[in-house]
Amino acid sequence: MAEKDFELEKESAGGFERFLFFMIPIIFTVVLIGVLLALFNMDVRNNMLEFAHKIPIVKNLVPEPVKDPEKTKLQDAKDQVKSANATIEELKSKLATKDADLKKAKEEQTQQDQKLKSVQEQLDSAQKSATDTAQQNAVDTDPYEKQIKDLAKMYADMSPSKAAPIMQNMTTDEMVQLLSAMKNDNRTAILAKMDPKVAADVSMKLKDAVSSSDLAIAALQSRIDKDAGAKKEASTSGLDKNQIGQTFAAMPANSAADLLLSTYKISPEKVLTILNAVNDSTRSGILDAMSKKDAKTAAVILNKLMTK
Repeated sequence: MAEKDFELEKESAGGFERFLFFMIPIIFTVVLIGVLLALFNMDVRNNMLEFAHKIPIVKNLVPEPVKDPEKTKLQDAKDQVKSANATIEELKSKLATKDADLKKAKEEQTQQDQKLKSVQEQLDSAQKSATDTAQQNAVDTDPYEKQIKDLAKMYADMSPSKAAPIMQNMTTDEMVQLLSAMKNDNRTAILAKMDPKVAADVSMKLKDAVSSSDLAIAALQSRIDKDAGAKKEASTSGLDKNQIGQTFAAMPANSAADLLLSTYKISPEKVLTILNAVNDSTRSGILDAMSKKDAKTAAVILNKLMTK
């Protein structure tokens, strides 16, 4: 029994020896290569040490890897560049966000301005419409204003060459009142056809034109003054044609002839007017007496009577 145990131990020992015989050269070679690489290549050594430090028990038995200063500086520089790039990217992202916010704020401001402008235009339009409506209502409720508007439109629709002579028979204030109610084109065309002096007087008053109510008052006052002047002139003008005709018909022919010959030297037109006012028999008697006193003047008067 003891011999069998001894033989088993001998076989076991011989097997281990054979294993060591093959493994020792391999291990030596590996260790030698590792030592050579560690000596001549710092990176390999450091990599090996770093790998060894990852093994739980072995990390306590191996030294710390030696760091290369140049490599460390380069790595630090790379880390700084990487950090700076990351910071730059972050700043760029924040700047892009700020730009987007600013652009959005500008767009919102533009929209607000457009809304405000639209509201202001609507307000102005509403105010203008209200003003126009009020003015139209005022015109509609004032018959006199409406009549002036209609009259001004009537003259504006006429040709300027026809409207101008008619309007020149009005007073200056009346012309100003009507022209003020016309459009500028119609007003200009009518003034161009008026007498230059009349057009100048009207233009100066148009320049100082005031409200429609003041124009109406001025026009009415000018009409009153003109009518009063016409009445006064009529009252102081003396005899009318009938009275003159009756007066000369009652006078002797010789006396009438002397009076008319004397008057002819002062105003030939008045002599013609008087002879036209008397009846035929009276006229023939007076002309006969005039021909005896001054045949040449009588012939001239007769010629004018025939052409008048």
